[in-house]
Amino acid sequence: MTYRVLITGASGFVGPYVCDALRRICGPDVVVVATSKDGGPHPAFGEVEPLDVTDATAVHDAIVRHRPTHVIHLAALAALGAAQANPQNTWRIHVEGALNVAHAILDKVPDCWLIHVGSGLVYGESANTGRPLDENTLLAPIDDYAVTKAAADLAVGALACRGLKCVRMRPFNHTGPGQTEAFAVPAFAMQIARIEAGLAAPVIRVGNLDARRDFLDARDIADAYARAVSNSKDMAPNTIFNVASGLSWRIGDILDRLLAQSSVRIVTERDPSRMRPSDLPSIVGDASRARALLGWAPEHRFEDTLAAILTDCRAQVAKA
Repeated sequence: MTYRVLITGASGFVGPYVCDALRRICGPDVVVVATSKDGGPHPAFGEVEPLDVTDATAVHDAIVRHRPTHVIHLAALAALGAAQANPQNTWRIHVEGALNVAHAILDKVPDCWLIHVGSGLVYGESANTGRPLDENTLLAPIDDYAVTKAAADLAVGALACRGLKCVRMRPFNHTGPGQTEAFAVPAFAMQIARIEAGLAAPVIRVGNLDARRDFLDARDIADAYARAVSNSKDMAPNTIFNVASGLSWRIGDILDRLLAQSSVRIVTERDPSRMRPSDLPSIVGDASRARALLGWAPEHRFEDTLAAILTDCRAQVAKA
């Protein structure tokens, strides 16, 4: 079949990786329609069409004009801090935005598949059992970001009863070159790059480094989304997929690996103002279903991902 894939939130960190994965997995003839809130020129897409997913009329118009076979719904607030800063806006973007996209598909192109991108954080306090989290684990989110992601996930799932062809993805932590400093790994790497360039003192101030998280390379996350597109014809609507490695990394160990690659000696100092205990000491996902039904498995070593991020941050500092 000819794939015509509309991506919301395409200008975000993961969007370009998804575009690459679609062309690799779905074939070079795949048509990718990139949209984001502001639109404009983009190095990966050429041009991104402006589309505010909270504007129901605009979403309906875009769906009618492009008549996609699949929509990958990436549009969201990426960082927890931004979500916490304005909870009302977070509800609008995460829940209303997802519903606008879902209803437009149902109304205008009912044969279109919606690949809804949620979050592994929807499991929240269920992670405290210490066991890997599978798709049947109770949703127990603990903050505005995760609560709204869970609400959107459930709302999209409920629309499957009305005929929506949806796949509900729940990715766990992922990172790679291009991610902003609002996230721990690029924040560490960028500090190291600035120190190496003589732009900062050789000290990194840290908070709680004992939390453990399940990390993936962004390319592996994108690969899972593209596989959901290519396998959709063989799936039951409303299938849920965790996207996770099944392994946990201690945040402090990630920092140590980055520091070991530095060309200068850098020390870490505990900052009491940052020493907040983690509400969720460890989060690990079980992605057995994605392995079985999508033929998906992580292909990139996380150690290599860390090295690539540090190289990218050094290049950014050198160009600044």
